[in-house]
Amino acid sequence: MRVVVVGGGAVGSAVALFLKRLGGADVDVTVVEPDPGLTRSSSALSAGSIRQQFSTPVNVRMSQFGHELIAGAQAWLGVDETAVDIGFVPSGYLFVATGDGSVLARNHALQSELGAAVRLLTPGALAARFAWLHTADVTLATLGEAGEGWFDGYAFARALAAKARSLGALWVRASVTGFDRTGDRIEAALTDDGQRVEADAFVNAAGPWAAQVAALAGITLPVHARRRTVFAFNCPTRLPRTPLVVDPAGIWFRSEGEGFIGGWSPGHGDDDPDDLPLEQPDVAQFEDRLWPALAHRVPAFEALRMTRAWAGYYEVHPLDHNAIIGPHPELPNLVFANGFSGHGLQHAPAAGRGVAEWLLEGGYSSLDLSCFGWDRVLRGLPLMERAVI
Repeated sequence: MRVVVVGGGAVGSAVALFLKRLGGADVDVTVVEPDPGLTRSSSALSAGSIRQQFSTPVNVRMSQFGHELIAGAQAWLGVDETAVDIGFVPSGYLFVATGDGSVLARNHALQSELGAAVRLLTPGALAARFAWLHTADVTLATLGEAGEGWFDGYAFARALAAKARSLGALWVRASVTGFDRTGDRIEAALTDDGQRVEADAFVNAAGPWAAQVAALAGITLPVHARRRTVFAFNCPTRLPRTPLVVDPAGIWFRSEGEGFIGGWSPGHGDDDPDDLPLEQPDVAQFEDRLWPALAHRVPAFEALRMTRAWAGYYEVHPLDHNAIIGPHPELPNLVFANGFSGHGLQHAPAAGRGVAEWLLEGGYSSLDLSCFGWDRVLRGLPLMERAVI
């Protein structure tokens, strides 16, 4: 079997890796990636975190496998006993609720049923554990006590690719500019350097550029490149190392070295245009959105100072903020793995394994990902993920 994977970030590299792990010499894998250094990749520009605190069971399961691979990177991704260092820092997410905390409570019940080590905290317990946190308006909180943390997304994506190459996957530095399509099948991918790469199956793992790749095959993919700015900042008051705090104001922050990083995500009704330039981080967000909410939640942050900012893309699927995984009904040999809406890095291992199983075995054997298929998209029936950051 011959498979062409379009996109060599974390998701595309994970697809290539598991195709070779499961298929061995019986599958030829070619990854077409125009930027093998991943300078604009979401894998490299993200905050690189993993959590089990999701609202849908399959996302919790995907994170559990992602954590297994990330925490055990040496065993999974080591090549010739070379050390694999992805900088994994075990640390929890802290979700804070104000007002009605019933959604958080329901999420916690689900997570607990699935074996996630997440603790439900009352305002009093929260204040006792994190004295630096303003809790007067908090009704409930959840804290991950295992299976969560953060890591170097760039190093992780590179390690996935290196392992896939060690197993025989081939990387081609090029951009896909078209497809040869005959009826309901794609015969070959066409590249900007004149190559015609034939295959039996094709995988769209192009991240923020996935809609453009889909359009080349005549498919409308409802995935949008939305810029997200990450800010680094320092605080004169020395604080203990913080978890990754998710606040109802739409902000998040966590410890990073001697300082902190954080950001703001647009909510429903906020302006969130497509394809804004990554070279121009939205630094105005810091004064307008982030700092007031940070200072409210952590009084010591009133005196913080921003030190730098950078931007990367979320590949947002607005229907339900869940990925689209699987073949399109009009093109059965074009498989999609797109629209993770901010949790692509942590779910790349499970998505890659699932796509590989579907291509090689005709179905999902480790974890059923059929709920992420095109059917719900075409029918407009969301599989809503409510724990979105």
